[in-house]
Amino acid sequence: MGQKQDRQKKILELIEKENVTTQEDMIEHLREAGFDVTQATVSRDIREMGLVKKTDKNGICHYVEMTSHGKKGGIHNALTDSVVKVDFAGNILVIKTLPGMASAVATWVDSLDKEEVLGSIAGDDAIFVVVREEAYAHRLCQELSKKINTP
Repeated sequence: MGQKQDRQKKILELIEKENVTTQEDMIEHLREAGFDVTQATVSRDIREMGLVKKTDKNGICHYVEMTSHGKKGGIHNALTDSVVKVDFAGNILVIKTLPGMASAVATWVDSLDKEEVLGSIAGDDAIFVVVREEAYAHRLCQELSKKINTP
């Protein structure tokens, strides 16, 4: 295996065994395991591997693997665990999340690959999703609210 593959394999082991809450934690664990890494390398690995932060039952955010199968760490779980409210105004959908979770939810919205969704912008706890028409914003708002059981 190459160094990148070995490093990414180690990252998966770390997030499975440890509650890695920050990139700095990840760097420290990787260096202890013998990998000479920078913050930029770890950030790129996290993005390439599709890792997201998930809030556990104690309210602590840590890295998990994003899957499309609803397993531990799956984006569906990130949605149901972290979305606070979904609403819309005109052709803009606003999704409120727990702090630090907007990026994970925005990734899921983007992965829907719906023609009507033009794009999304995520902050720390809010996402703006721009859609082509107000009617679609209303339908998407209802669809997401139903999936995540929000008001």
